[in-house]
Amino acid sequence: MIDLNEFSGKRVHFIGIGGCSMSGLAQILKTNGFHVTGSDLRESAFTEKLKEQDIPFTIGHDPKNAAGADLVIYTAAVKSTNPEYAFAEENGIPMLERSKLLGILSSGYGRVACISGCHGKTTITSMLALIMQTADIDCTVHVGGMVDFLGGGVKLGTSDIFITEACEYVKSFLTLSPKYILVNNIDDDHLDFYKDIEDICQTFAEFVRKLDGGGTLILNAGDPLAMRLAGEVDCRVITYGTEDADWTLSDISFDEMGSGSAVFIVNGRQAGKIKLNVPGLHNLQNALAASLYANEVFGVSLQACAKALTGYHLAGRRFELAGERDGVKIFHDYAHHPSEIKACLAAAQLYPHKKLWAVFQCNSFTRARTLRVKYGTSFFDADEVLVPDLYPGRDIDRGDIHATDLVAEINKNSGNARYLPSFADIRDYLLEHWQEGDIVVTLGSGDVNKQQFVILEKLIF
Repeated sequence: MIDLNEFSGKRVHFIGIGGCSMSGLAQILKTNGFHVTGSDLRESAFTEKLKEQDIPFTIGHDPKNAAGADLVIYTAAVKSTNPEYAFAEENGIPMLERSKLLGILSSGYGRVACISGCHGKTTITSMLALIMQTADIDCTVHVGGMVDFLGGGVKLGTSDIFITEACEYVKSFLTLSPKYILVNNIDDDHLDFYKDIEDICQTFAEFVRKLDGGGTLILNAGDPLAMRLAGEVDCRVITYGTEDADWTLSDISFDEMGSGSAVFIVNGRQAGKIKLNVPGLHNLQNALAASLYANEVFGVSLQACAKALTGYHLAGRRFELAGERDGVKIFHDYAHHPSEIKACLAAAQLYPHKKLWAVFQCNSFTRARTLRVKYGTSFFDADEVLVPDLYPGRDIDRGDIHATDLVAEINKNSGNARYLPSFADIRDYLLEHWQEGDIVVTLGSGDVNKQQFVILEKLIF
């Protein structure tokens, strides 16, 4: 185990510093007296934040970038063939994977609040962060997305509270030392790493068992796999979501823009109202989870929670308006798992539109292969679904799955999908068929958020 204190004042180099988590961790280290440098393949909104913080970085990977570093931080996506990784390994420079650094940093706080689950954790974490900020509770926050009021994905506080997304990919959340955990759901994602859904469940069980008797476990009562975790702990358990849960919502309604309102029901009694300015039932549920966390764990009143969330805007790549052309609005959402796609398109249906177009870029051959059948039942709320070639992600194409297989599966169910190989093809098709008042939602965790600018005929950044 690396003792981070030994590197105080020394040079720490980040391979992949432009990622949301890595850029935030880099800022934390710089604030704590470390000399931070980094590199990435391309610039991003997060590298812009690094420029503001005077953290130097290089675009492109080269062994010379790591030369002279005392410690190298890398992400799980960085392979041993990366020239900077290989240089550090060959020259005996100490190395630390991103999630382990997050675990070390969080261990210095007395109250570590984790938000986990396969879907929704960025939104819940950023909602909780906004509530805490509005309530003048000065905590440190680490979010896996671009959050407007944070100016990025991290906020440095002075209290002993550390609020963080707890990501299950490659079991990275097991590096954390949680005092409080929320589990929003458990689903069959990241099957390029996990063997099956039971393997994922066992990893979540290992995570929640890190709580001691003085901790708190918050569970989504509407998710059976999450509720299994109640039997894994000997601490306080609070549930939310369903009618028989400790916390739920009633009198749910949506305005003309699809934004939701509801009444908090806490232990069977009305406890206040909430009004959001973001669309969808799933975001009302996310707001319920964040408000529960703030109230039950940190003592924030529900009135203060509701006031804060009235001004909440979704994190980057969450139903984010990319632009408008020919009177058609184009939104992007990071949704890449079937459960997330269904929730996003249900929310999009509530937004004013004539025709709802979905452009779905599946990220990874493994995800396409293992979730093909579920993808087939995910697009009923779209009028037409346009599917380009698969985005490889971290995968290798074995030749056993293709975008046309997803299109065929979707057409078995909703019959509304069409294969168009490139985003240029999609642009041409949309320009010929869309009408003023339609909306387009681009979906996926690959580079669809950049390729969508082909549709808008703007420069791809």
